[in-house]
Amino acid sequence: MSAFNPVTEKDLAFFRQLMPGRVFAGEEISSDYDHDEMTEYGHFLPEAVLQAETAEEICQVLKYCNDHLIPVTPRGAGTGLCGGCVAIHGGVVLSTERMKRVLEVDTSNMTATVEPGVLLMEFPKTLEGTGLFYPPDPGEKTATMGGNAMTNAGGMRAVRYGVTRDYVLGMQVALADGTLMELGGKTVKTSSGYSLIDLMIGSEGTLGFLTRLTVKLVPEPKVNLSLLMPFDDLDACIGAVPKVLACGCDPTAVEFMEREVISCAETYLGRQFPDTSADAYLLVRLDGSSLEALQPAIDTLTDLALAIGARDVLLADTDERKESIWNARGAFLEAIKGSTSTMDECDVVVPRDAIPAFVHRMVEIGREAEVRIRSFGHAGDGNLHIYVCRDALPEAEWKRKVAQVMEKLYETARQLSGEVSGEHGIGHAKKAFLRESVGERQMELMQGIKKAFDPKGILNPGKVV
Repeated sequence: MSAFNPVTEKDLAFFRQLMPGRVFAGEEISSDYDHDEMTEYGHFLPEAVLQAETAEEICQVLKYCNDHLIPVTPRGAGTGLCGGCVAIHGGVVLSTERMKRVLEVDTSNMTATVEPGVLLMEFPKTLEGTGLFYPPDPGEKTATMGGNAMTNAGGMRAVRYGVTRDYVLGMQVALADGTLMELGGKTVKTSSGYSLIDLMIGSEGTLGFLTRLTVKLVPEPKVNLSLLMPFDDLDACIGAVPKVLACGCDPTAVEFMEREVISCAETYLGRQFPDTSADAYLLVRLDGSSLEALQPAIDTLTDLALAIGARDVLLADTDERKESIWNARGAFLEAIKGSTSTMDECDVVVPRDAIPAFVHRMVEIGREAEVRIRSFGHAGDGNLHIYVCRDALPEAEWKRKVAQVMEKLYETARQLSGEVSGEHGIGHAKKAFLRESVGERQMELMQGIKKAFDPKGILNPGKVV
């Protein structure tokens, strides 16, 4: 890692001339910029915050910082969970929060082109009336489209539709030296050399700074409904997943949840979940052209669930019923966070048939360490979200226990042929676990790629590699 230079008054004068009214330093910097959503990973106040409005401004900032050896931390909405958007080496935070325009919706080519700061929750409004939609559906709807691309976010619809990588067709990216580069476009396939766009997706801003994004859209399903399946215990619930996926019903989402997490969500939202009689629940969503077209799948899933141990199958086919379930599911993270003093998060992904073994071991680890662990996740693609809660543990005891628990969780994932992160990324918090997972040779290759794109190491230093 290069020895970086501090931000001087001369540097600030250059930035202020370039971005009048959008440069903040010292006491002007809001504390919001010193952390992401997982405050357990520390607070790092940058020396300056710059709010870009154009790709040209980003290029000029990067060229200047590259020439003067000032680290640059890209930042969208700051909703990450692994410390990926915090300035652990100081320098400047370069924010895209003002770059929120949807530049084009091309219904002929079924694409949309957006600036990186467009919020995921706002984007669907621009597609209303087109008959098209954007399938990636991460739980955090206040995240930005650019942040989703840079972490390869997944979400609940990934079972059927895939993750963000499957929908990124084109990017405009500023390199560390200020060069603006076009990757991909509106073509739906290519075999034209190395796929640099695939290197950028999920790179967390360590290889380039995303300034524009072109994504693929698909025809919007006419109807959707959900099936809530209560089970007596989590093992039975998770064990049902392979059978649900293999029954030919092509579910859009398959989620699992525990009663304790649902209870947290009820308290957080002040609303009652449709059913609280069981220890665990499987939630399956179906999309289709009509209710009639979905009826065979409903019948098949209902018969299957009852045959393999579900207590009942509750059909959510009205907006009110769907909202009562999915609003609770969307609130799980905040609900768990609100139930404890602080927590650490693990979002491992394992082969789908390994979920029961992982969950069983997770419960054992929590019991052995005498800490509260809460979990939920995307059962359909093997991505589990696990939260280790501090509750009333003293600081020293918490630090010791959480380190042991996280090491055991990641070790279990490795033993089950899993990966460190399913969709939240590595940031600075999970670097050691990534190294343990992929080994030295893969880390060397990734570091070589980083050096090729960013020789001086100014782009989001201290993250991923």
